[in-house]
Amino acid sequence: MVYDFDTPVNRKGTGCEKWDEMASAFGKGDLLPFWVADMDFKAAPEIVETLREKTASGVFGYPVMTDSARESVAGWLGTRHGFSVDVPEVGFSPGIITSLSIAVQEFTSPGDGVVIQTPVYPQFFTLIRKNGRAVVENPLIETENGYEMDFDNLRRVITPNVRAMLLCSPHNPVGRVWKPKELKQLAEICMERGVTLLSDEIHQDIVYSGARHEPFQLAAPEASACALTFVAPSKTFNIAGLCGSAWVAKDRKIAQRMEKALSSVHCANINMLALAALEAAYRKGAPWLDQLVAYLEGNRDFLEKFLRERLPKAKMKRPEGTFVFWLDFRGYGLDAKELQRVLVEEAGVALNPGGAFSGDCGGFARMNVGCPRAMLEEGLSRMERAFAKL
Repeated sequence: MVYDFDTPVNRKGTGCEKWDEMASAFGKGDLLPFWVADMDFKAAPEIVETLREKTASGVFGYPVMTDSARESVAGWLGTRHGFSVDVPEVGFSPGIITSLSIAVQEFTSPGDGVVIQTPVYPQFFTLIRKNGRAVVENPLIETENGYEMDFDNLRRVITPNVRAMLLCSPHNPVGRVWKPKELKQLAEICMERGVTLLSDEIHQDIVYSGARHEPFQLAAPEASACALTFVAPSKTFNIAGLCGSAWVAKDRKIAQRMEKALSSVHCANINMLALAALEAAYRKGAPWLDQLVAYLEGNRDFLEKFLRERLPKAKMKRPEGTFVFWLDFRGYGLDAKELQRVLVEEAGVALNPGGAFSGDCGGFARMNVGCPRAMLEEGLSRMERAFAKL
């Protein structure tokens, strides 16, 4: 089957954050949205059909977290990523941020430090602080070819009160797909310092030519006694609103602690539609995903060419994965406030301000390219006209 990623989907007025919350977030509701990290594509028809069959019954009782669903997660990780997982090593929760929050509660104490590598997904800051823990930043190093982990500084910032680290793999927003040797070095430091590594791998399935995602516990199996991996079909298959995710712990004690912690706040299950969609995605969604990734890679290449030829002062380190890209507007010499004014008021586009990902990234913005190419081209053309006026 050939899947359609070019036909626009009208999402206005559907209770959709990306389209219907722009007035609250940006002060204007008539922008082209490239901010919230969901895609403007319909979900795989195989998932839609499964949900249609499920809703046709008219019965929506309490679901069972079946071995079949766990097997679908394990099968996907094994087939897609070479990560051998046994059924008892898989658990569920309503979302990865829910899982990460509860893991931080379980594996650290109030006041403890939790390391993040900035610039990074803003919810990492939020979940750490709301749980009464301290954010400890280990900024990524910007190089000519992309971003790298700063292992020397990581050793410095992991003081005795630092008990956990949140890894974003692939990394949102800089688009790095970490290499096994980088993950091994990270594992060595965490094991040496007694730090629990919580690996958010929600973007694992969207990786482009020349790169390969390797799950943390596959790259560094020796670190499994202090590691958890978190995955979901939500970004991959554009079903984030269904609220379903999974986690993997190769170590039995870690798995038992995580399951107990989730169960204590009634978050060890997901709703019946999320469960059905998850299993359909992982059992039937590979052909759709292959075509999606090819389309998104085309969007990446289109964006690169556009910046190079028509917005030369805007830069982007080539993303290896994800569909949310990190654009560098520092060449225009604007402060954070003025950059947002130009994007919103002059260009009529909504991008996530860089300062939300790190306090010193006001000259950056994150752009979501998970949309029909015509929409991407229109947004970039608006930006070209706006910046030409400066």
